[in-house]
Order: sequence, then C-alpha cells, then structure tokens
Amino acid sequence: MTRQLFSTGSAYEPLIGCSRAVRSGNLLTISATAPLAADGKTTAAPDPHGQTKRCLEIIAGVIAEAGFALDDVVKTRVYFRSHADWEAIARAHAEVFARIRPANAFIQVVGFANPQWHLEIEAECHRSGAD
Repeated sequence: MTRQLFSTGSAYEPLIGCSRAVRSGNLLTISATAPLAADGKTTAAPDPHGQTKRCLEIIAGVIAEAGFALDDVVKTRVYFRSHADWEAIARAHAEVFARIRPANAFIQVVGFANPQWHLEIEAECHRSGAD
C-alpha cells in the first residue's frame, strides 16, 4: 500500500513536521485545518461562519487533489474556541455536509496557535475500492 503525502505549502507544515493530508490506500486523513488564505494570513478574522467556509474550501481542495470526493468524507472534527460561535460554525458545516452527513464531533477548546482563529477542522475520508 502506497503512502502519499499532501501539502498546501503552509509554513506550519515544516515547522510542526506534518502534512496537510496523508493517503494510505482507500483512507485519506486530513490534518486540523485553519482558516488561512493562500498567503498564509487568517481569512474572515471576525467571522466564524466565513472562517468555517474557508477551512472547508481547503479541505475540499486536498480531497480533490487526492482523488477523493466530498461524498467520501466519513468523519469531521470541529474544534472551536467560543460557545457563542458554534451555531455559525455548524451552519457552514451543514452547507457542505447536510446531505453527506458524516460522523462528527464538535469540541470546544481553550484556543489555537493564532488567536484570530475561531476554529480548526479535521476530516477523514474512506473510498471503497481505492488502491
């Protein structure tokens, strides 16, 4: 089984020693994804809904790059900082996953590496018959 690493070029990947995602056969595991623009700056800083949409855009991009589809997502984990934000975050998550309905965890945390981030999202994908 081939192990394939994916990177978005984030400065955090080499600093931490991690990949954006790792594919092993029919499994794709996506690291906690922050709301970063291509230039590495935080997007939609005051808006948890907008930040969620950005995180999911990044996740959708690596899913496609790995040859998977959103329908292959079987689990998401949403780490969020403030209880006041959870409904806006949930609404953005549902805009992508209402039909797919992966297993999910919403977990409130103390904070993130960047205090402008309202959340980070992880995802796991499984595709039947992948090599």
